[in-house]
Amino acid sequence: MTKNSESKSSPGRGAYKVNERNSLSRNFSAVLLTVDQMYAADAAAIDSGISGIALMEAAGSAVARAIIRRWAPRPTIVLCGPGNNGGDGFVLARHLQKVGVWDTQVALLGSVDHLKGDARSMAIDWDGEILPLSPAVIKDRSLIVDALFGSGLSRNIEGMVHSTIEASNCAPAVRVAVDIPSGINGDTGLEQGTHFEADLTVTFFRKKLGHVLYPGRSACGDIKTVDIGIPESVLTQIAPEVSENDPVLWRDLFPSPTASDHKYRRGHSLVLSGTIGSTGAARLAALAALRVGSGLVTVASPIEALQANASHLTTVMTESFENENEFEEILHSRNRNAVLLGPGNGVTDGTRARVLTALRSDLACVVDADGLTAFAERGAELFSSIGANCVMTPHDGEFNKLFGKPSTAQGKVSIVRDAANKCGAVVLLKGADTVIASPDGRIVINSNAPPDLATAGTGDVLSGLIIGLLAQGMESFEASCAACWIHGEAGTLLGPGLIAENLPDVIPRVLQNLRR
Repeated sequence: MTKNSESKSSPGRGAYKVNERNSLSRNFSAVLLTVDQMYAADAAAIDSGISGIALMEAAGSAVARAIIRRWAPRPTIVLCGPGNNGGDGFVLARHLQKVGVWDTQVALLGSVDHLKGDARSMAIDWDGEILPLSPAVIKDRSLIVDALFGSGLSRNIEGMVHSTIEASNCAPAVRVAVDIPSGINGDTGLEQGTHFEADLTVTFFRKKLGHVLYPGRSACGDIKTVDIGIPESVLTQIAPEVSENDPVLWRDLFPSPTASDHKYRRGHSLVLSGTIGSTGAARLAALAALRVGSGLVTVASPIEALQANASHLTTVMTESFENENEFEEILHSRNRNAVLLGPGNGVTDGTRARVLTALRSDLACVVDADGLTAFAERGAELFSSIGANCVMTPHDGEFNKLFGKPSTAQGKVSIVRDAANKCGAVVLLKGADTVIASPDGRIVINSNAPPDLATAGTGDVLSGLIIGLLAQGMESFEASCAACWIHGEAGTLLGPGLIAENLPDVIPRVLQNLRR
């Protein structure tokens, strides 16, 4: 559990005892690569005997096939840069031209004389005019292909390229990006000066971080990942630590009841409520914990809020406390094994004291909302009390108060990785591109959350899902990943008009689909 491998509440883990390390560290099907890791994959493929020219041919022809399958022939311009991304562009232009009815033009940044290696070879093989890159080449073209820079861009886009990209984005045309839209940083997803807005992005071997981090994710449009012949075995050599959240990473570890189980073997979640007038968040979290499988759930509240909670809850139990000693007694009674603190609790000395008390216990802990803000400018006090099975779930504002405002150029993955290392807990930084980082270096980016989840109370439901899975024996990182994915799927099922109260009711449908 939190501080010991076996605690007095271990019966709650029951049939769900899991391995210390899990498939997430060994499963490469959903990994995301950094730019340097993609370069390493290319190099490893070449070392294995696959030529660079073969990789470029495979990449360009795959993009051409993706275009042909989606759209009827139309006037097309392929914008080529001076590197390998431009070489891919020459290949795809050649394959479109082979169709015979596809009016294809190529525009190049620079001259063929300045191209090197495989890109130069592919430009020489292009049987057609090469126009100089400018906004004018966009005119009367109804499909624009961006093969300018891809994920390797290391500087801001300026000058003629900037103008050409802006003209492309304004044109009444379909837009396709090769690898990643030019101007999007492959590691951070951040814009570099400007960026190409694609309807379709075709990338190779594996997605890069910039494909799933905003604003890169919105710039990509639909993303298609294609095989260009790089052996899967190179991933063992590269050892990527970041994955896109997917059930394949944690499904085998997800708690599932057996015929011999009973409620006491399925864990007992405890949710700390705020005082009168601030009780709704705890109830939302409690219902989510119950829906995701926690055998028992109790909401503990200050005595003046007991009636408000009890009048709204049936299956969820209620208890009250008048002081810190009584709260500590609640923590250690009835074999409780996971606790959520913060939602609606108030930014008070009492909240801070209760968080520290819970962290000193053997219970798995989720700290959210006011439980984090109560430690604004006092992060060291919180971090020094964190045990091995703790999750913190801040949004941007809470994160900045706790860890300090990060550099905007640092990138979200790096920011959350540093925070997890600093505090010793799993850190789940909420947002459209939620990033979950473990102190051991594993990172997941969640990408299935619809914008409809941006409404009051949905974060409380997410925290409740995590605590419900922790109560059943999932470790903190895996529970956070699973809960985040379930949360996104529930939001997608509900769609426009959802409110937080709706989410617990559709969790059974998500779980049924997951089990199938």
